[in-house]
This record gives sequence, structure tokens and C-alpha cells, in this order.
Amino acid sequence: MAVKEKNIWVLILFLLAGLVIGGLIGSLASKVSWLWWLGYEQEFGLSSPLVLDLNVLKITFGLMIKINIASIIGLIIAIFIYKKI
Repeated sequence: MAVKEKNIWVLILFLLAGLVIGGLIGSLASKVSWLWWLGYEQEFGLSSPLVLDLNVLKITFGLMIKINIASIIGLIIAIFIYKKI
């Protein structure tokens, strides 16, 4: 029986779509009184960007990740769909 090889780019696309759609649903659900828990979010990363000034070249590094309960659920659903395909 042949094993179907899965593409890693499809998995990354599914994961990003699950995070984005879940985050959107979470931000919309936070306005509904009985779905407030889907909008509970945690934010982490660099609060102020790191600047590297080399006098000729100035580089700014920054990363902030904001994740909520609905985006975690979207991530789990995306993994489930990827395994079924």
C-alpha cells in the first residue's frame, strides 16, 4: 500500500489560515456576552523594537504575537483537516 506524501507548505498554509480565521472569530466573539471566553487573549514578544544602528545601515527588529482561545481552536481544526486530506 503506497503512503501518500504530504506537502509541508500545505500544512503551513492550513495553520496560518486556522490562526487568522480563529483570531478573527475570537475578536468578533469577544463582543458577545456569552462568547467572551473565545476572545480571551495573551500577547507576548518585544514591546519596543530592537534597533541596530551601524551608521550606514539601520535595522529594526520587532515581533509581537497575539493569540486567543478561538485561534487555538482554529489551529486544532486546521491540523485535523490537514490529516483528513
